[in-house]
Amino acid sequence: MSASDVLKLMKDKEIEYVDLRFTDPRGKLQHLTMDSTVVDEGMLNDGVFFDGSSIAGWKAINESDMILKPDLGRKVVDPFTSHNTLVLFCDILDAVKKDPYERDPRGIAKKAEAYLKTTGIGDKAYFGPEPEFFVFDDVRIKNEMNETGFVIDSVEGPYNSGKKYENGNMGHRPGVKGGYFPVPPVDSAQDMRGEFLKGLRDVGITVEKHHHEVAPSQHELGMLFGTLVNQADNVQLYKYVVQMVAHSFGKTATFMPKPVKGDNGSGMHTHQSIWKGKTPVFSGDKYAGLSETALHYIGGILKHAKAINAFFKCNN
Repeated sequence: MSASDVLKLMKDKEIEYVDLRFTDPRGKLQHLTMDSTVVDEGMLNDGVFFDGSSIAGWKAINESDMILKPDLGRKVVDPFTSHNTLVLFCDILDAVKKDPYERDPRGIAKKAEAYLKTTGIGDKAYFGPEPEFFVFDDVRIKNEMNETGFVIDSVEGPYNSGKKYENGNMGHRPGVKGGYFPVPPVDSAQDMRGEFLKGLRDVGITVEKHHHEVAPSQHELGMLFGTLVNQADNVQLYKYVVQMVAHSFGKTATFMPKPVKGDNGSGMHTHQSIWKGKTPVFSGDKYAGLSETALHYIGGILKHAKAINAFFKCNN
C-alpha cells in the first residue's frame, strides 16, 4: 500500500490519530501518536524523528535521534480507542545513516527473512506461536523500605475455595492443574475469551480457537501461522488485545512466565517450518518423518538454547 492509499483510508475511516508502534529490545510494544492533520505522504514515506535514548538498551543521550519508519503494508484501526485511530507498525532507522537500526527487533526479523533466501535452503519460514497468559482479579505489589511482596487473586484460584463471598461461594473452580478443559461454570472465562477472539479478528488476525489452559486463571488463544515479521506483529497485537479486553472486564492479564507457585507456568509453544516453493523442507525420510535439514534445525536450537533464551521471553 502506498502513502496515498493510507491517506485515502484515513479519509474513508475518518481517522483522527495515527498511532506509530514499535517494539523495544525487551519485547515491549511502545507507541507515539500523531494528529491526523500532520500526517502526509512525506511523513509516511520518510518517518518521524524520536528520542531513542529513553528506550532501554538503545541510544545514549548524545546520539538520541532515531526515526520511526511506518510499514505501510501493516495497518490496523484500533478497536479500543474512543477516537478513530489508525495503527501503523514501524521499523527503526538510524537518524544519520537512514538505514535499519541494528538493535530494532522488527528490523532483525526482516534481516533473518532476507538471510534465509540467500542460503538457498528455503524461501519462507512459517511460525505458529501459542502465547499463554493468566487473568487475575487483583494484583498488588509492594517494594518498600521495610516490606516487600506481592499478592494476586482470581475467583478461579483454588486458594479461594474457602473464601466467603457476599453472594456466596459457588465452589465451581478448577483445582491445581485442573483447568484443561472443563466446561463452564468451572471454566468461568468462556465469554471473556470469546471477546478476546473477537478483538483479534477486529485487528485483522485470522483466529482458530480459544480454550482454558492447565492452571486455574490461565488461558490460550489460537491464531493461524504466518511468516516471521507478520507473525511477530500478530503476537504484539495478541498481547495488546488480551490486556485491553481483560481491562474492560475489570481484570488484568499477564504474560509473565510463572506468576503462580505450585502450578503450571505460561510459555509460548512455537510451531516452525521452512518451505521452498510448495515443498516443506522439514519433511523427509529420517527420524519421525523429518528431513536431515529439520534434524539439524532442531540441533541448532538445542545448541544455542541459552543464547536464544537470553532474548526470547514472554513479556508481561
